[in-house]
Amino acid sequence: MAISPAAPACIVLAHEDPQHVRRLVEALDPFPVFLHCDARTPESVFRAMTDGLPARVRVLPRIRTGWAKWENVEAEVSGYRAALAETDASHVAVLTGSDYPLANAAEISGLLGAHREDSFVAVHELPWAEWGRDGGMGRMRFRHWAWRKHMLRLPIPRRVPRDVVFAGGSQMKVLARHHAAAVVDVVDTRPDLVRFWQRSWIADETFVPSVLSTPGLTPGFADEHVPHALWFIGWDGTAMKSPPWLTTPDAGQLLERRTTSDVELPHVFARKFSTDRSSDLLDIVDGAFGLREGARATAAAAVVAP
Repeated sequence: MAISPAAPACIVLAHEDPQHVRRLVEALDPFPVFLHCDARTPESVFRAMTDGLPARVRVLPRIRTGWAKWENVEAEVSGYRAALAETDASHVAVLTGSDYPLANAAEISGLLGAHREDSFVAVHELPWAEWGRDGGMGRMRFRHWAWRKHMLRLPIPRRVPRDVVFAGGSQMKVLARHHAAAVVDVVDTRPDLVRFWQRSWIADETFVPSVLSTPGLTPGFADEHVPHALWFIGWDGTAMKSPPWLTTPDAGQLLERRTTSDVELPHVFARKFSTDRSSDLLDIVDGAFGLREGARATAAAAVVAP
């Protein structure tokens, strides 16, 4: 039986911090959630993350994912498959287990309802100046392996597909249903592209953006997407491999970006959060945007109970 068709269906890619993942699932109510937990995660953590989840959550088959690996794309695509098969959702959102909404379900649904055929994703055709001296094209021209958060590159150029428009962008995105279906179709019908991207650097930042940006693979995408990222990410200009954790001093930034009247399309998600570092900030977010109202009421009642 299909679960709730509410939009968006949400793919959550997680590997740690089960307490935050469960809080995220609560905050996404009533959206259907397709949860992937890295196969490298200890069984005790996996059970703490998944035992007793509500019926609107599906736990995806576990894949051994990791930093900069093709398997991150596999996990994402498995989420698209499940969301397309089990819901009628107009959009599919891709989140990590350290993300959190900055809007309630009614606001998110209203935004997507006004753009039923459009994806929300900022893609940049390569070469892109922000990706270094070669604009990111080295990610494609050479074969790569990831080892303990280090890049291993075979410095011998390889053939690149001639029928693909190379592009890059964040793995965090909201795709219209037909665009998610196009990505799944490419994985199923173009094994040559899958093999190519298995040795491309950080494939989760280039495979889907390239599929969407190639007219022969996703016709009409250029006119069917909003080039706006729906995520606030706390990059601060420091060179680092992952965004910084958000904590209570970041509350002003989060609330300002969500309440400034001249922002046409506000961020409705943010990252990164953790239970240890961000619980007080998340309490502020919950109260400001009406998230987890049932859970907060239960907690309040427990405090005042004799």
